[in-house]
Amino acid sequence: MPGWIQHAVFWHVYPLGFTGAEKNERTATGVVHRLPQLIAWLDYAVELGTSALLLAPIFTSTSHGYDTIDYYAIDPRLGDSADFDALIAAAHQRGLRVVLDGVFNHVGREFPAFQRAIAQGPHSPDAALFRIDFDKRSSDGTPAYADFEGHRQLPALNHDAPAVADLIVDVMTHWLARGADGWRLDAAYAVPRPFWAKVLPRVRADFPEAYIFGEVIHGDYVGFVRETTVDAVTQYELWKAIWSALREHNFFELSWTLERHSKWLDSFVPLTFIGNHDVTRLATQIGDERHLPHALVVLFTCAGTPCIYYGDEQAFRAVKEDRVGGDDAIRPAFPAAPADLAPFGWPTYRLHQKLIGLRRRHAWLHRARTHVLTLSNTQFVYECFDADQRITVALNLGDDLLTVRDADKLAALAASEGVNSGQGQARIPGHGWAVFGRA
Repeated sequence: MPGWIQHAVFWHVYPLGFTGAEKNERTATGVVHRLPQLIAWLDYAVELGTSALLLAPIFTSTSHGYDTIDYYAIDPRLGDSADFDALIAAAHQRGLRVVLDGVFNHVGREFPAFQRAIAQGPHSPDAALFRIDFDKRSSDGTPAYADFEGHRQLPALNHDAPAVADLIVDVMTHWLARGADGWRLDAAYAVPRPFWAKVLPRVRADFPEAYIFGEVIHGDYVGFVRETTVDAVTQYELWKAIWSALREHNFFELSWTLERHSKWLDSFVPLTFIGNHDVTRLATQIGDERHLPHALVVLFTCAGTPCIYYGDEQAFRAVKEDRVGGDDAIRPAFPAAPADLAPFGWPTYRLHQKLIGLRRRHAWLHRARTHVLTLSNTQFVYECFDADQRITVALNLGDDLLTVRDADKLAALAASEGVNSGQGQARIPGHGWAVFGRA
């Protein structure tokens, strides 16, 4: 893992939505220079406390960005290569790293090589790039082909073909050479693991400081990291346990998940999050908004590389729906400048600042283990530790007071209103929280 990632906190942006781009590339008229809109928000990201920018797809695609048409061109709805260079320069000037989203399991149906393969048949030079069965026909009359999870608009690449490995290596190194600092591998779980094991060492040979992590929903995280050589995977288990524990008042689920989470640290440090471009917003998901701070406390005290999805720092609300256009609400446009945001979101922004500041001052939390001190359905006290460093975290979802013994011997590094201590114990009010440790 590159050294810089140990101190990283990501701000995750979905550019097509953030900039208000057209939903379909066909409805766009020429190149629209929207990427510069992001530059106006970089200071906001820095002031939030983040140190890296994670961008959802920015390459030419048909619609949502995950149906790529050209890996080497910026989507004309967002701008051009000069806009990309300007964004990279502006981010790096502020000390922000930039990680790109690589959709390398599949392409869009309008991907030129796929269109040529379909039109020219099995003897086409491009046919080997895909898994096409020219002896069978789909319902639309075209040859049958493998796709991504039943989405016919997303033909799957043939990862057994050396030419596909060469293509992905070239794409990854091309944009790293242009200034990108790493890659998120979309749907990495759908790609044969030996493919990544062949591709990623070739990329790192020229760019050893690149951070490369894979989207993995569930399964054998440790085995995936070991067999693919990625630096990390997305920690969906922790994401689910956080909002579920808060919504259902079941800290036992979170405790069990943190135990598994700690064991994985011997092998890798996951990318941790409580929101992204594919899930219902946290402020909506947890039900009781009094417990939104509790989710943030877990994210920023537990091991991992924390990632904040744009808008979550302003307590945005939205539901992901299983329908065409069902992602639109969770991928909204941002206004022209931070001053145009609604006033009700700024307390959540300031809470993010406080907790990110705590995280940055205690960088050892990146690999910290957790140990349970108190556990019930609605009250949870755990200790994060690494060598002789440690902090104590107290979370209270119920109405009753939560008493933490010996915590008064340490400073309250961050806490909700009403937390007080004395006589050898600290008291956390109903629905409150606190983090104790050495000042």
